[in-house]
Amino acid sequence: MTVVELESVTKAYESKVAVSELSLKVEGGQMFGLLGPNGAGKTSTIRMMMGITIPDSGSIRLFDKPFDRKALERVGYLPEERGLYKKMKVVEQLVFFGQLHGLEPGEARKRAKAWAERMEIAESLDKKTEELSKGMQQKIQFIASVMHDPGLIVMDEPFSGLDPVNAVLVEKTLLELKAEGRAIIFSTHRMDQVEKLCDSICLVNNGRAVLAGRVREIKGSYERNRVVVEFEGSAEFLKSEEIAEAKNFSGHAEIKLQEHGDAQKLLHEAAAMAKIYRFELVEPSLEEIFIQTVGGNKE
Repeated sequence: MTVVELESVTKAYESKVAVSELSLKVEGGQMFGLLGPNGAGKTSTIRMMMGITIPDSGSIRLFDKPFDRKALERVGYLPEERGLYKKMKVVEQLVFFGQLHGLEPGEARKRAKAWAERMEIAESLDKKTEELSKGMQQKIQFIASVMHDPGLIVMDEPFSGLDPVNAVLVEKTLLELKAEGRAIIFSTHRMDQVEKLCDSICLVNNGRAVLAGRVREIKGSYERNRVVVEFEGSAEFLKSEEIAEAKNFSGHAEIKLQEHGDAQKLLHEAAAMAKIYRFELVEPSLEEIFIQTVGGNKE
């Protein structure tokens, strides 16, 4: 089922066009990355999905039906800005958010406790929000966005403030929710997480979609002219004529070959100068594709 669909959506604020003729579609059981530089129109797009603002033109459908505010009961939203009450206890706050999504107080409390166990913050339920770290507060907002079992989960920078351990926990939970058939949209600057998690992406710049499709197909359309080398010894081979650009991170080199550069020749040169542990010809990363597509054309 198509969970959310935007068709030729446009939104302007006075003389500033934030989103222009944007179309995208997300199915159930799909992880979708909404990407772009600062000011590209990502948050404006999310706000229209959530009914916070109304598009000037175009249409939005939720759960295969024209946009209806009633359908927002089936949507979970984690905004980039934290919206927690500092003086409230965590459990009271989660119960309150659960009630806003239609849960009875007893059921909301039950789910809050179950999710707190799942997200490893059960010991913080009786603490006030202001007593917790930014990462802990982010996990509370995450729970508030999913505890009512939404069919669509929209997250703006969900990994903000999380340390690597908690980022992995959130990644694991998102994959479990996806496996249950939920549609998940998230916007983030962390290209490594997009590459790991997303089935499809839409890259927006200046309010327009400039690159969209399945991650695997997008990456596969680019030439394999990158080489990753892990080595010990001399780095002189990085001066090879086969190389256009090279970065050496203490024995881990990331290389871009010249046009028609010969990877086999480079391997022979490297092996003559250093002990090679890994030599792999790879596609460009999503971060490289992002930078190449957007370039310096930022708002």
